[in-house]
Amino acid sequence: MALRIKRIYQPAAKTDGMRVLVDRLWPRGISKARAKIDLWQKEAAPSAALRRWFGHKPERWSEFRRRYRAELAHNPAAKELRKLVKGNSATLLYGAHDEEHNQAVVLAAWLRRGM
Repeated sequence: MALRIKRIYQPAAKTDGMRVLVDRLWPRGISKARAKIDLWQKEAAPSAALRRWFGHKPERWSEFRRRYRAELAHNPAAKELRKLVKGNSATLLYGAHDEEHNQAVVLAAWLRRGM
């Protein structure tokens, strides 16, 4: 299995495999046609309250990761996503500017641990 992450604004590639958007909100400035996603798994994204609290502030990263992993442990959509990507090539897509501090980083690590 190859599980990658990348910004949705980067061009789609054949090596992406299944393209899964993991943001709760649709990213600004990109059409659904240009995004070329196979699945929008918004329910696997952090809760609205956690997303607002984090606000993409790097100083909150450690606590965000802890809280989001706690949410994932009880999230049926995340568990379903794990089944879908297991043994397949997939790319988790996100809209955040920060490539190191975003939910796709946490979700990808969580998915890998369960496989």
